[in-house]
Amino acid sequence: MRSYVYRALFERGERHGNVVVTFPDVPEAITQGRGKADARAMAEEALGLALLSYRERDKPLPKPRAKGRELIDIAVAPDVAAKLAVLEAFAASSLSKSELARRIGKHEKEVRRILDPKHPTKLPALTAALRALGKRLVIGVIEARAA
Repeated sequence: MRSYVYRALFERGERHGNVVVTFPDVPEAITQGRGKADARAMAEEALGLALLSYRERDKPLPKPRAKGRELIDIAVAPDVAAKLAVLEAFAASSLSKSELARRIGKHEKEVRRILDPKHPTKLPALTAALRALGKRLVIGVIEARAA
């Protein structure tokens, strides 16, 4: 099962109350927030945008390898995780966009939007695309820890 969780480093910013967040495995994802809770929300968004940019550039996603007690797990938003899963599954498949469109009963124009990292896509369309690509979306819930 693939999850889109990466370890982040939270450090005190230059301005009082600011927290800077960086990801050792995703150097493009850098953000900050006012306090830890805001920084955590900003980190989730920054990570999602950075990972989508990898797929936009046809680059594989980095492997989450960072370790350390000071690092905190950050997961991308569920809709971003589903989009990344579709993009990775399509890239690994030998299907054309028109064949994917046929399999999910949509026009090729809609499949192009589904496969566009910048285009927001609703969960039912992502789920249908994953199913057509031989994958299944599984959603889990874990305890939230204080950042």
